[in-house]
Amino acid sequence: MRLAAYNVENLFDRAKVMNQDSWDDGRQVLEDFAALNALLGEINYTVARKASMVTLMKKLGLEKSDTGPFVLLRRNCGGLLRRPKTGGIVIDANGRADWTGSLELRDEPVNEHAMRNTARVLIDIKADVIGVVEAENRPVLSAFNREIITALGGTPFRHVMVIDGNDERGIDVGLMSREGFPIGVLRSHVDDCTANGEPIFSRDCAEYEITTPNNNKLLVMVNHLKSKGYGTPAESNARRKTQAERIATIYQERLAQGMTYVAVIGDLNDTPDSDPLKPLFQAGLKDISQHPDFDNGGFVGTYGSCGKGNKIDYLLLSPDLFAEVEKGGVFRKGMWPGVRPPKWEAYAEVRKETEAASDHAAIWADLKI
Repeated sequence: MRLAAYNVENLFDRAKVMNQDSWDDGRQVLEDFAALNALLGEINYTVARKASMVTLMKKLGLEKSDTGPFVLLRRNCGGLLRRPKTGGIVIDANGRADWTGSLELRDEPVNEHAMRNTARVLIDIKADVIGVVEAENRPVLSAFNREIITALGGTPFRHVMVIDGNDERGIDVGLMSREGFPIGVLRSHVDDCTANGEPIFSRDCAEYEITTPNNNKLLVMVNHLKSKGYGTPAESNARRKTQAERIATIYQERLAQGMTYVAVIGDLNDTPDSDPLKPLFQAGLKDISQHPDFDNGGFVGTYGSCGKGNKIDYLLLSPDLFAEVEKGGVFRKGMWPGVRPPKWEAYAEVRKETEAASDHAAIWADLKI
């Protein structure tokens, strides 16, 4: 069987701020969005908090309207704010219970060429089981599988599952599998919390138990760890390490329960030698890229320019599963290859960076199970 992981970076719609030419273009907006959302969620709106809300609303383009360039403030009822004719914003609410509504990121359609190229990758990777990162939700992933993959001549996956995660931007982790590889037990860890009650996982550490045609059980843990995109490096690293520690604990619990074939896969947003990912390797998980029959296509990384510092997508396997590896590799045809000269062969429809299926490569392994 072939196991794969792929960060599709959304399928039909994506938060507008994340759909720009580079991540840096939207970083400040995402930081301001997160800060304002946190303030709006406070039980009590102090004078200082109200002042900060006003500042952030202005930065997000909400001074004159509830619709900004990248965000949307939904006010269903209650009195959150006024916009006097003389200008400015006045926060009337004194706490979260005084109004109902939400602050949301505005979506826009994904580039149609990028959408088709994503489908091509999902077809050409020829996976029996694939972990999908940054899918909007299950109905979207199911529709993409059923409609777009079919339209391009591919065979849709038989089983499609996404569990709603903790990220408000619609970037969840899911799994698709072929006929003969049914999804059995599902476990979500969206409610796993730190000692102070904060959710551990930015998205989820979703567990999917697969039965293979040979009647072997394969446990796939699909992850998308905290990015380096916004927040301080120290905060991001600490969050990622907490997530890795929790994954390692879950992994060891499953081994103790008798599972032998376990894979931790997805976008871990850090390099193998990083401190945040140490708990995973200390737990005994083995990186598919270290297998003698793994072909990286001449580049160590899996993201962006694919340099050593961009190796962030993984198939980490339990020792028993690693022993069943026949070969593995990286699939980059959906990525933008650059132009001077192109670094790798890409689809003909990847004519510019915005038409790439994703900034990530897909990674795969053939297993004798």
